[in-house]
Amino acid sequence: MNEPFAKEDIKIAVIGGGTGSFTLLSSIKNYTKQVAAIVNMVDDGGSTGVLRDELGVLPPGDVRQCLVALSDSPKVRDLFDYRFEEGTFNGHSFGNILLTALEKVTGSFTEAVATASEILRVNGMVIPATLDDVRLKMEWPDVSLMLKGERVIDANYFSHDPRRAHLSLTPNPVANPMAIAAINQADLVVIAPGDLYTSLGPLLVIDGIGDALRNTSALKLYVSNLVTKDGQTSGFTVSDHAGEIERFAGNEFLDYVIYNEQIPDAKIAARYKAEKAYLTKIDKTVLKDAHYKAVAGRFLGEMGRAHKDVLPVTRSLIRHDAAAVVRLIMEIYGRDRKI
Repeated sequence: MNEPFAKEDIKIAVIGGGTGSFTLLSSIKNYTKQVAAIVNMVDDGGSTGVLRDELGVLPPGDVRQCLVALSDSPKVRDLFDYRFEEGTFNGHSFGNILLTALEKVTGSFTEAVATASEILRVNGMVIPATLDDVRLKMEWPDVSLMLKGERVIDANYFSHDPRRAHLSLTPNPVANPMAIAAINQADLVVIAPGDLYTSLGPLLVIDGIGDALRNTSALKLYVSNLVTKDGQTSGFTVSDHAGEIERFAGNEFLDYVIYNEQIPDAKIAARYKAEKAYLTKIDKTVLKDAHYKAVAGRFLGEMGRAHKDVLPVTRSLIRHDAAAVVRLIMEIYGRDRKI
């Protein structure tokens, strides 16, 4: 592979949740070993939700996915992703259970992640956005409506415009100092694709994250979602997605937004329709006048595989072509920084 940068040349911080970050990290690790995955910590559904509720631990699921993405040990990676299909552990992934056990043994989620990183031979760092035990809250003050919990919000069909909602975490968390440091020290910060209101927003609204994004000298780029989410972001354009990202962070920090312009063939389009997923609309006129630069690419990847979880979860099976996305990201970084 011809890499535009020598390994370890560039420090990259990837901000997001589970699947979106996993997809990008799996390719970003081919360009640098200095990668920090900053992970959302509000997941309370599926296997993670059961472990949180029954054992009082921090959510392991999204952290596990990022650890697996950065692992250099294929066999252990498969072990961490193994999901039990029967018995007491039915629906739980082994990695979630191991992270939970490590937190219980060490008394520290940070130590648990560090130990799991050693086991998986992780190239880079996986950093929880906060180490506080928090839950997600979404409010529409003008209509006195409130939703509580990531799982509840994720499954909700919004009856009011989410762009008028206030997203917060309760209790109000302290940002993990390691997350702030990773943003400050990065050469490139990538906001991964993911659900706006249950994956990206809950991380960006943490006090200190937005200020760090505004003040860092890093190049800051957002990978827009391929498709809208039925009942939540229906009809959203690329600029709508980017606008919500910056609203959560509290400032206009983005330098670039990259988006998909590839049209799926009939077979793939039918599968998208079955998921009630529609390609994010490209509003070129608005994007042309935006304060950030918008760059198009062909990013449609293979559909993911469904799995049986402990509780029903609403996961999209639609994926970016990670190699194509990361290749464009690195090209943009090289041109912008004249490397």
